Amino acid sequence: MVLNNIEKLLEKYENGETSLKEEQVLKNYFTSNTVAPHLEMYKPMFDYFLVNQQEQFTKDVPLKTKRTFNYKWLSVAAVAVLMLGFYFGKSFNENNLGTYEDPQLAFNEFSKSMEMISQSFNKGTSTVGYLNEVNKGTSTLGYLNEIDNATSIIFKNN
Repeated sequence: MVLNNIEKLLEKYENGETSLKEEQVLKNYFTSNTVAPHLEMYKPMFDYFLVNQQEQFTKDVPLKTKRTFNYKWLSVAAVAVLMLGFYFGKSFNENNLGTYEDPQLAFNEFSKSMEMISQSFNKGTSTVGYLNEVNKGTSTLGYLNEIDNATSIIFKNN
């Protein structure tokens, strides 16, 4: 009669219809030494639940986040320095120093050169946009580590 009751409770458990008291009856039955041979396959699952219930987290949780260095902005700054170096390096090699007597003409020339640098800089930064997608992809790889930890816990206790 007890075995018949356990089989009914197992069927309810698999359908997700058991109460907490019924689940406790199942846990008590499967943690005992008198389990029917045809129900032995459920014993490791309930043993795992028992061990998992007694587990405690003992490590310290850091409250401050680690600062990571953003290499993307370093590359953008390097490109900007190189472009300014090429632009000003070329103008220093010439005998004409690019001085203007008229301030309005000097301002117009300066505006043109800054617009040219801005266009080149925007063209360079638009090709770096794919790095955000790479960062998103590598951040999702962290979930694989969690799956590995869970499977190692399951198979270690068998």
